[in-house]
Amino acid sequence: MVKHNNVVPNGHFKKHWQNYVKTWFNQPARKKRRRIARQKKAVKIFPRPTSGPLRPIVHGQTQKYNMKIRAGRGFSLEELKAAGIPKKYAPTIGIAVDHRRKNRSLEGLQTNVQRLKTYKAKLVVFPRCARKLKAGDSSQEELATATQVQGAYMPISQEKPSVEIIKVTDEMKNFKAYAKLRVERMNKRLVGVRMKKAAEAEKDEKK
Repeated sequence: MVKHNNVVPNGHFKKHWQNYVKTWFNQPARKKRRRIARQKKAVKIFPRPTSGPLRPIVHGQTQKYNMKIRAGRGFSLEELKAAGIPKKYAPTIGIAVDHRRKNRSLEGLQTNVQRLKTYKAKLVVFPRCARKLKAGDSSQEELATATQVQGAYMPISQEKPSVEIIKVTDEMKNFKAYAKLRVERMNKRLVGVRMKKAAEAEKDEKK
């Protein structure tokens, strides 16, 4: 006989847990399938880079992420104009274009224009017809040595801020930061009163 005031045993064990187990037995096959797909794509788009078109450097949105740089959707029309690349011609030589994007700063514009110029300098343009070269097409020597770029092309790297180490002087040690803040706060508070007093004193002098 069961003693004490215990819970009546009513264990729920017929849950068929085997039906709810998630397995990934297809993972190695998917890995292989993805690799083969990448190889087929590289052959199909040859001699273009495997990583796709060139993207601009943009800053993340909001105060939380705006110090970080990342790849954007496409180059603005202003950037293309500054680099001397026609907007209709740009997508044909592997440059992504975003007609909606606007340049908010001169620094960002100059960075992306320089990126476009660097890309243009390294670019090898294959002719549509091998026997008939057009203006802008690369020479036969360049075409012979051209190879397909595998992986990231002109990757975007975050610059690490440099720290300057200086020697602590006696002047720095003797500086009273809190007192200085209090004085400056007081100066800011009394700026109107002092201006009024100075104006009244000037008026009295004229009399």
